[in-house]
Amino acid sequence: MNQIPIRHKWEPYLWLLPSILLMGIFVVYPICIVFQLSFSEISRSGVVGQFNGLSNYITAVTAPEFGTVMLNTVFWVVSVVGISTLLGIVAALLLNAEFHGRKIARSIMVFPWATTLVVQASVWKYIINYEYGALNNTLLNLGMLTQSVNWRSTYVIDFVWECGIGIFVTVPFVTFCVLAGLQSIDDSYYEAATVDGAGFGQKLRHLTLPLVRPSLTVSTVLNIIYVFNSFPIIYTITRGAPAHKTDTLVTYLYMLAFSEQRKGPATALSVVGFLILCVCAGVYMILTMRKEGDE
Repeated sequence: MNQIPIRHKWEPYLWLLPSILLMGIFVVYPICIVFQLSFSEISRSGVVGQFNGLSNYITAVTAPEFGTVMLNTVFWVVSVVGISTLLGIVAALLLNAEFHGRKIARSIMVFPWATTLVVQASVWKYIINYEYGALNNTLLNLGMLTQSVNWRSTYVIDFVWECGIGIFVTVPFVTFCVLAGLQSIDDSYYEAATVDGAGFGQKLRHLTLPLVRPSLTVSTVLNIIYVFNSFPIIYTITRGAPAHKTDTLVTYLYMLAFSEQRKGPATALSVVGFLILCVCAGVYMILTMRKEGDE
């Protein structure tokens, strides 16, 4: 048997070396720096001082608003990812069907995703404005209202609006991820299921969803990361007001670092957020792979 030349054994690693170097310089090294800073004293001017142990973490998690911020973050991620995933699956099934104007419908669907979040948030902030918003003007002109409605009367309603906007801009991403999975399914599977007498619900449960699970897994994991780290929507509409009651972890640590000049606790919170994302993504991937292995 011919032996593989030694050159061929290390050649793949040589081709991977540029990517490894880039990951190390622009991803791993900054993460290590952030971990180091989270255990250091940082002045208001950004000067890094001596090691201070867990002081930054204790200061961050014992702040009065920390509990509210974490609850907001959980509600933000679960609602946006969960609802957008359900709506994205429905939209993908509809766009996968044969109908006149399907290409136009797919093009329209991608618009919210293609537009930057700052623009989306600014447009929606104008739409729901009490004095000159498009929503009030439209309903008044249609005779559905007799006077303008304050659509942002409380911070709770404000936060619900932000979650709704997050869902609106996230649905297209899930839709096209699932649609890509649907396009890869061979029609012969559905033909065989039809011959066996399977209905739409049975095809969806036992055929479609299992086959698009890899695409759905990718979209869900990426969605968790994107939504958790999402900054523009909340910052554009409320900036966490009043008193951090509409903040999520990302906007809160930004305000700590750059508005309140408390860079030490902000750095600690960034590490906390990184660890939460790692745990969530890891658990979801393990559970998904375990289900696939059982099947």
